[in-house]
Amino acid sequence: MKSISIIGAGIGGLTLGNILKQHQYDFTIYEAAPEIRPVGAGIMMAVNAMQVFDQLGLKEKIEMAGNKIHSITITNESLQPISKTEILELEKKYNSCNVAIHRAELQKILAENIGLDAINLNHSLQKIEKRQNYTLTFESGSPIESKIVFGADGIKSKIRNQILQTGAIRSSGQKCWRGLVEFELPEIYHHQAFEIWGKGKRFGFVKISEKKVYWYACINEKSFESPLDAATLFRDFNPLILQLIEATSEENIICNEITDLTPIPKWYTDNLCLIGDAAHATTPNMGQGACQAIEDAHVIGKLLEKNKDFNTVFQEFQKIRRKKVDYIVNTSRTIGKVSQWEHGNSLRNFLMRLIPQNMNQKMAKKIIALEM
Repeated sequence: MKSISIIGAGIGGLTLGNILKQHQYDFTIYEAAPEIRPVGAGIMMAVNAMQVFDQLGLKEKIEMAGNKIHSITITNESLQPISKTEILELEKKYNSCNVAIHRAELQKILAENIGLDAINLNHSLQKIEKRQNYTLTFESGSPIESKIVFGADGIKSKIRNQILQTGAIRSSGQKCWRGLVEFELPEIYHHQAFEIWGKGKRFGFVKISEKKVYWYACINEKSFESPLDAATLFRDFNPLILQLIEATSEENIICNEITDLTPIPKWYTDNLCLIGDAAHATTPNMGQGACQAIEDAHVIGKLLEKNKDFNTVFQEFQKIRRKKVDYIVNTSRTIGKVSQWEHGNSLRNFLMRLIPQNMNQKMAKKIIALEM
């Protein structure tokens, strides 16, 4: 019998594995994929996540593999700034900064630090049943018995669906292309993340390593006729945007519908707990999806320092985390709608420019301050 099983080797599951290893727990991670491979191309690790990685001794390694980002700028279609959030003071306070990185690079660092012998690949969970302990049945191999189970298996979580039987995936009505390209950005763009707001669409880009740029292009799906093509849709944006899209080979572009999870009443039951997207999936508009999974793992680790009873820890974990993740899910959904307004954009941009810098920093602080 396994004492602790983590289902899913995404960023949340791997971070939890690192934290359990730090606390000297015996655990196994089960991952459906035959290899830990990149999904979604690039990702931003905000200061809250980087503080956790600092405590794991991985901050410098992640900074070296990615690119430090010191500000986030929202612009109009011509790349004229609407709003800018700089967090230099918060960087000094928390001794961490935002890092843009390739997902695969981050997962590799986290997996190698755990040790690949603790990660069982090619283990797609088909069924989980509660008996005296939990019985996990995978597509390949014999069933496994486990005392404690963590569901880090994403928005379509089989753990959540089969055991807690709750949660509905809801559409934002938006479609998103994500691309990864080797591209020489002008130096002004090297340590800033940019998001360009248009009518019913937006485009974001950030440098994630010496040679690579990650970009995304989102549209209100109902407002544009099929077949849809990112290059055609964004021709009215600054020429740099079209250059980024056209320089990206087709195999380096993925396209998804943007979704989140309706808030669920409980993230845990006897000896089982959901973390990350399995518990509280959010739209990507605040760049906090993976960061909140990392915070989940951090809080569980801190609680285990005080109490070795997992059920007590799970109950306390939800109490601590609930308010922040609900705020992020709701705010992110609202930002997604506002950023892709189809009417009144000039007024929106004017009002955005009136928001004082300290208000943006206050919101940033609320997000990046760890709860324990």
